[in-house]
Amino acid sequence: MDLHGIDLNLLVAFDALMSERSVTRAGMRIGRTQPAMSAALMRLRRLMDDELFVRGPQGLQPTQRALELAEPISVALGDIQRTLEFTQGFDPARSGMSFTLGLSSHAETVILPRLMAILSDRAPGVDLRVRSFTGRDDAIRMLDAGEVDVSVGIPPSATARILTARLFQERFVCVVRKDHPFALRPLDPKTFQALAHVVVSPENEGIDVADAALASKGWSRRAAATVGQMSTALQLVAGSDMIATVMESAVTQSAQADRLAMLEFPLALNAVPFVLAWHRRNDVHPAQTWLRSCFLGAFPHVWQPSHPVCADLRQQYY
Repeated sequence: MDLHGIDLNLLVAFDALMSERSVTRAGMRIGRTQPAMSAALMRLRRLMDDELFVRGPQGLQPTQRALELAEPISVALGDIQRTLEFTQGFDPARSGMSFTLGLSSHAETVILPRLMAILSDRAPGVDLRVRSFTGRDDAIRMLDAGEVDVSVGIPPSATARILTARLFQERFVCVVRKDHPFALRPLDPKTFQALAHVVVSPENEGIDVADAALASKGWSRRAAATVGQMSTALQLVAGSDMIATVMESAVTQSAQADRLAMLEFPLALNAVPFVLAWHRRNDVHPAQTWLRSCFLGAFPHVWQPSHPVCADLRQQYY
Protein backbone atom coordinates (compact mmCIF):
# COMPACT_ATOMS: atom_id res chain seq x y z
CA MET A 1 0.00 0.00 0.00
CA ASP A 2 1.36 3.43 -0.98
CA LEU A 3 1.31 5.56 2.17
CA HIS A 4 1.44 8.74 0.07
CA GLY A 5 -2.09 8.03 -1.05
CA ILE A 6 -3.57 7.69 2.44
CA ASP A 7 -5.51 10.60 3.91
CA LEU A 8 -4.78 10.79 7.63
CA ASN A 9 -8.33 12.04 8.17
CA LEU A 10 -9.59 8.62 7.10
CA LEU A 11 -7.73 7.02 9.99
CA VAL A 12 -9.24 9.58 12.36
CA ALA A 13 -12.67 8.71 11.00
CA PHE A 14 -11.98 4.98 11.41
CA ASP A 15 -10.93 5.48 15.03
CA ALA A 16 -14.10 7.47 15.74
CA LEU A 17 -16.29 4.80 14.11
CA MET A 18 -14.64 2.09 16.20
CA SER A 19 -15.37 4.04 19.37
CA GLU A 20 -18.92 5.20 18.59
CA ARG A 21 -20.24 2.38 16.34
CA SER A 22 -22.45 5.03 14.71
CA VAL A 23 -21.84 7.23 11.67
CA THR A 24 -23.75 10.12 13.22
CA ARG A 25 -22.07 9.99 16.64
CA ALA A 26 -18.64 9.46 15.06
CA GLY A 27 -19.20 12.57 12.95
CA MET A 28 -20.16 14.61 16.00
CA ARG A 29 -17.07 13.36 17.82
CA ILE A 30 -14.64 14.66 15.19
CA GLY A 31 -16.69 17.59 13.88
CA ARG A 32 -17.98 16.16 10.59
CA THR A 33 -21.45 15.94 9.10
CA GLN A 34 -23.20 12.62 8.67
CA PRO A 35 -22.79 12.69 4.85
CA ALA A 36 -19.04 13.43 5.25
CA MET A 37 -18.65 10.47 7.60
CA SER A 38 -20.56 8.19 5.22
CA ALA A 39 -18.24 9.28 2.41
CA ALA A 40 -15.20 8.63 4.62
CA LEU A 41 -16.49 5.13 5.40
CA MET A 42 -16.88 4.38 1.69
CA ARG A 43 -13.30 5.50 1.04
CA LEU A 44 -12.06 3.40 3.95
CA ARG A 45 -13.83 0.32 2.55
CA ARG A 46 -12.16 0.82 -0.84
CA LEU A 47 -8.77 1.45 0.76
CA MET A 48 -8.91 -1.62 3.00
CA ASP A 49 -10.85 -3.81 0.56
CA ASP A 50 -13.20 -4.79 3.36
CA GLU A 51 -16.64 -3.77 4.63
CA LEU A 52 -15.04 -2.82 7.98
CA PHE A 53 -18.42 -2.07 9.60
CA VAL A 54 -21.78 -3.76 9.03
CA ARG A 55 -25.13 -2.82 10.48
CA GLY A 56 -26.28 -4.83 13.48
CA PRO A 57 -29.06 -4.64 16.06
CA GLN A 58 -26.98 -2.33 18.26
CA GLY A 59 -25.32 -0.13 15.67
CA LEU A 60 -22.32 -0.71 13.43
CA GLN A 61 -20.41 -3.90 14.11
CA PRO A 62 -16.72 -4.12 13.15
CA THR A 63 -15.54 -6.91 10.89
CA GLN A 64 -12.55 -9.05 11.79
CA ARG A 65 -10.39 -6.87 9.58
CA ALA A 66 -11.57 -3.75 11.43
CA LEU A 67 -10.79 -5.35 14.78
CA GLU A 68 -7.28 -6.16 13.58
CA LEU A 69 -6.75 -2.54 12.48
CA ALA A 70 -8.25 -0.87 15.55
CA GLU A 71 -5.35 -1.06 17.98
CA PRO A 72 -2.44 -0.18 15.64
CA ILE A 73 -4.38 2.75 14.16
CA SER A 74 -5.30 4.02 17.64
CA VAL A 75 -1.68 3.74 18.80
CA ALA A 76 -0.40 5.51 15.68
CA LEU A 77 -2.86 8.38 16.08
CA GLY A 78 -1.90 8.69 19.74
CA ASP A 79 1.78 8.90 18.84
CA ILE A 80 1.05 11.60 16.26
CA GLN A 81 -1.02 13.54 18.77
CA ARG A 82 1.74 13.42 21.38
CA THR A 83 4.31 14.48 18.80
CA LEU A 84 2.24 17.50 17.81
CA GLU A 85 1.65 18.31 21.47
CA PHE A 86 5.40 18.13 22.04
CA THR A 87 6.25 20.57 19.27
CA GLN A 88 3.30 22.96 19.17
CA GLY A 89 2.29 23.48 22.77
CA PHE A 90 2.16 21.79 26.13
CA ASP A 91 -0.48 21.73 28.83
CA PRO A 92 1.01 19.71 31.71
CA ALA A 93 -2.30 19.36 33.55
CA ARG A 94 -3.86 17.57 30.55
CA SER A 95 -0.83 15.86 29.06
CA GLY A 96 -0.32 12.11 28.94
CA MET A 97 3.26 12.34 27.71
CA SER A 98 6.10 10.14 28.85
CA PHE A 99 9.58 11.54 29.45
CA THR A 100 12.77 9.48 29.63
CA LEU A 101 15.42 10.62 32.10
CA GLY A 102 19.07 9.63 32.15
CA LEU A 103 20.18 9.62 35.79
CA SER A 104 23.36 8.61 37.54
CA SER A 105 22.72 6.31 40.49
CA HIS A 106 23.00 8.97 43.18
CA ALA A 107 21.03 11.52 41.17
CA GLU A 108 18.20 8.99 40.90
CA THR A 109 17.77 8.68 44.66
CA VAL A 110 17.98 12.43 45.22
CA ILE A 111 15.85 13.65 42.33
CA LEU A 112 12.97 11.24 41.83
CA PRO A 113 11.11 11.84 45.13
CA ARG A 114 11.12 15.61 44.58
CA LEU A 115 10.29 15.39 40.90
CA MET A 116 7.44 12.91 41.35
CA ALA A 117 5.89 15.18 43.99
CA ILE A 118 5.88 18.05 41.50
CA LEU A 119 4.41 15.92 38.72
CA SER A 120 1.64 14.50 40.89
CA ASP A 121 0.56 18.06 41.66
CA ARG A 122 1.01 19.74 38.27
CA ALA A 123 0.90 16.94 35.70
CA PRO A 124 -0.79 13.81 37.05
CA GLY A 125 -0.95 12.19 33.60
CA VAL A 126 2.76 12.58 32.79
CA ASP A 127 4.89 9.44 33.13
CA LEU A 128 8.62 9.07 33.68
CA ARG A 129 11.03 6.41 32.45
CA VAL A 130 14.52 6.25 33.95
CA ARG A 131 17.69 5.02 32.28
CA SER A 132 20.80 4.71 34.43
CA PHE A 133 24.34 5.59 33.45
CA THR A 134 27.70 5.54 35.18
CA GLY A 135 30.34 7.38 33.12
CA ARG A 136 29.76 11.11 32.82
CA ASP A 137 29.99 11.05 29.02
CA ASP A 138 27.43 8.25 28.76
CA ALA A 139 24.92 11.07 29.20
CA ILE A 140 26.18 12.75 26.02
CA ARG A 141 25.80 9.54 24.05
CA MET A 142 22.23 9.02 25.24
CA LEU A 143 21.28 12.64 24.53
CA ASP A 144 22.85 12.49 21.07
CA ALA A 145 20.95 9.29 20.27
CA GLY A 146 17.65 10.70 21.53
CA GLU A 147 17.42 7.89 24.09
CA VAL A 148 16.70 10.35 26.92
CA ASP A 149 15.08 13.78 27.09
CA VAL A 150 17.38 15.10 29.82
CA SER A 151 20.12 13.76 32.04
CA VAL A 152 21.39 14.55 35.51
CA GLY A 153 24.87 13.75 36.74
CA ILE A 154 28.26 15.35 37.18
CA PRO A 155 29.14 17.81 34.40
CA PRO A 156 29.91 15.94 31.16
CA SER A 157 32.70 16.96 28.83
CA ALA A 158 32.04 20.37 27.33
CA THR A 159 30.42 20.28 23.88
CA ALA A 160 28.37 22.96 22.14
CA ARG A 161 25.45 20.67 21.35
CA ILE A 162 24.87 19.74 25.00
CA LEU A 163 23.45 22.46 27.24
CA THR A 164 23.60 22.34 31.03
CA ALA A 165 22.19 24.08 34.09
CA ARG A 166 23.45 23.81 37.65
CA LEU A 167 21.13 21.72 39.79
CA PHE A 168 22.63 20.76 43.16
CA GLN A 169 25.88 19.76 44.79
CA GLU A 170 26.91 17.23 47.39
CA ARG A 171 29.64 17.22 50.02
CA PHE A 172 31.61 14.15 51.06
CA VAL A 173 31.59 12.76 54.58
CA CYS A 174 33.11 9.72 56.23
CA VAL A 175 30.80 7.18 57.78
CA VAL A 176 31.27 4.43 60.36
CA ARG A 177 28.84 2.35 62.40
CA LYS A 178 27.34 4.29 65.30
CA ASP A 179 29.13 2.25 67.99
CA HIS A 180 32.49 2.28 66.20
CA PRO A 181 35.48 3.03 68.50
CA PHE A 182 36.19 6.22 66.56
CA ALA A 183 32.58 7.36 66.05
CA LEU A 184 32.72 10.08 68.73
CA ARG A 185 36.15 11.60 68.09
CA PRO A 186 37.52 13.80 65.29
CA LEU A 187 38.98 11.80 62.43
CA ASP A 188 42.66 12.61 61.93
CA PRO A 189 44.63 11.59 58.82
CA LYS A 190 46.63 8.90 60.63
CA THR A 191 43.51 7.18 61.97
CA PHE A 192 41.79 7.52 58.61
CA GLN A 193 44.64 5.76 56.80
CA ALA A 194 44.84 2.98 59.38
CA LEU A 195 41.20 1.92 59.04
CA ALA A 196 39.92 -0.63 56.53
CA HIS A 197 37.96 1.19 53.81
CA VAL A 198 34.99 0.43 51.63
CA VAL A 199 35.75 2.21 48.36
CA VAL A 200 32.85 3.36 46.20
CA SER A 201 33.93 3.35 42.56
CA PRO A 202 30.94 3.62 40.19
CA GLU A 203 33.13 3.73 37.09
CA ASN A 204 35.04 0.61 38.15
CA GLU A 205 38.37 2.37 38.50
CA GLY A 206 39.00 1.00 42.00
CA ILE A 207 39.53 4.48 43.45
CA ASP A 208 37.37 7.32 44.70
CA VAL A 209 37.82 10.99 45.58
CA ALA A 210 39.45 10.10 48.88
CA ASP A 211 42.33 8.45 47.01
CA ALA A 212 42.92 11.60 44.98
CA ALA A 213 42.96 13.73 48.12
CA LEU A 214 45.32 11.35 49.94
CA ALA A 215 47.63 11.09 46.93
CA SER A 216 48.04 14.87 46.95
CA LYS A 217 49.70 14.44 50.37
CA GLY A 218 51.62 11.31 49.45
CA TRP A 219 49.32 9.17 51.61
CA SER A 220 47.40 5.99 50.91
CA ARG A 221 44.90 3.63 52.54
CA ARG A 222 43.76 0.03 52.44
CA ALA A 223 40.72 -0.75 50.30
CA ALA A 224 39.21 -3.76 52.07
CA ALA A 225 36.24 -3.80 49.66
CA THR A 226 35.44 -1.97 46.44
CA VAL A 227 31.79 -1.57 45.39
CA GLY A 228 29.83 0.31 42.76
CA GLN A 229 27.03 1.79 44.88
CA MET A 230 27.06 3.98 47.98
CA SER A 231 24.06 2.07 49.36
CA THR A 232 26.13 -1.11 49.33
CA ALA A 233 28.98 0.62 51.10
CA LEU A 234 26.65 1.84 53.85
CA GLN A 235 25.33 -1.66 54.44
CA LEU A 236 28.87 -3.00 54.78
CA VAL A 237 29.94 -0.21 57.13
CA ALA A 238 26.86 -0.60 59.35
CA GLY A 239 27.84 -4.17 60.19
CA SER A 240 31.63 -3.87 60.48
CA ASP A 241 34.57 -1.77 61.67
CA MET A 242 35.19 -0.43 58.15
CA ILE A 243 34.84 3.19 57.02
CA ALA A 244 33.56 4.69 53.78
CA THR A 245 33.66 8.10 52.14
CA VAL A 246 30.30 8.91 50.60
CA MET A 247 27.98 11.81 49.83
CA GLU A 248 26.15 13.22 52.83
CA SER A 249 22.62 12.78 51.48
CA ALA A 250 23.36 9.11 50.75
CA VAL A 251 23.69 8.67 54.50
CA THR A 252 20.73 10.81 55.58
CA GLN A 253 18.40 9.12 53.08
CA SER A 254 19.65 5.60 53.79
CA ALA A 255 17.66 2.93 55.57
CA GLN A 256 20.87 2.43 57.56
CA ALA A 257 20.97 6.05 58.81
CA ASP A 258 20.14 5.25 62.45
CA ARG A 259 23.01 2.74 62.55
CA LEU A 260 25.64 5.13 61.20
CA ALA A 261 27.76 8.03 62.41
CA MET A 262 29.06 10.74 60.07
CA LEU A 263 32.54 12.23 60.49
CA GLU A 264 34.32 15.04 58.67
CA PHE A 265 36.83 13.93 56.05
CA PRO A 266 40.34 14.68 57.42
CA LEU A 267 41.30 16.75 54.36
CA ALA A 268 39.49 19.44 52.40
CA LEU A 269 37.41 18.06 49.53
CA ASN A 270 35.43 19.78 46.81
CA ALA A 271 31.69 19.46 46.78
CA VAL A 272 30.49 17.39 43.83
CA PRO A 273 28.39 19.31 41.29
CA PHE A 274 25.36 17.76 39.58
CA VAL A 275 23.96 19.38 36.46
CA LEU A 276 20.88 19.04 34.32
CA ALA A 277 21.87 18.41 30.69
CA TRP A 278 19.86 18.43 27.47
CA HIS A 279 20.50 18.44 23.74
CA ARG A 280 20.43 21.77 21.92
CA ARG A 281 17.85 20.42 19.45
CA ASN A 282 15.36 20.19 22.33
CA ASP A 283 16.12 23.59 23.80
CA VAL A 284 12.92 25.40 22.72
CA HIS A 285 10.38 22.57 22.75
CA PRO A 286 7.56 23.57 25.11
CA ALA A 287 7.31 20.20 26.84
CA GLN A 288 11.07 20.00 27.34
CA THR A 289 11.21 23.57 28.63
CA TRP A 290 8.49 22.75 31.15
CA LEU A 291 10.24 19.55 32.24
CA ARG A 292 13.48 21.42 32.86
CA SER A 293 11.61 24.04 34.90
CA CYS A 294 10.37 21.22 37.16
CA PHE A 295 13.92 20.04 37.77
CA LEU A 296 15.16 23.53 38.55
CA GLY A 297 12.14 24.23 40.75
CA ALA A 298 12.85 21.09 42.76
CA PHE A 299 16.31 22.36 43.77
CA PRO A 300 16.18 26.07 44.57
CA HIS A 301 19.11 27.73 46.34
CA VAL A 302 21.17 24.60 46.83
CA TRP A 303 24.19 25.52 44.72
CA GLN A 304 26.92 27.23 46.71
CA PRO A 305 30.16 28.61 45.27
CA SER A 306 33.18 26.44 46.00
CA HIS A 307 36.88 26.83 45.40
CA PRO A 308 38.99 23.95 44.13
CA VAL A 309 40.83 22.27 46.98
CA CYS A 310 41.68 19.00 45.28
CA ALA A 311 42.13 19.44 41.55
CA ASP A 312 42.38 15.79 40.52
CA LEU A 313 39.08 14.18 41.47
CA ARG A 314 39.35 11.84 38.48
CA GLN A 315 36.22 10.55 36.74
CA GLN A 316 34.68 8.59 39.57
CA TYR A 317 31.80 10.84 40.52
CA TYR A 318 28.42 9.42 41.34
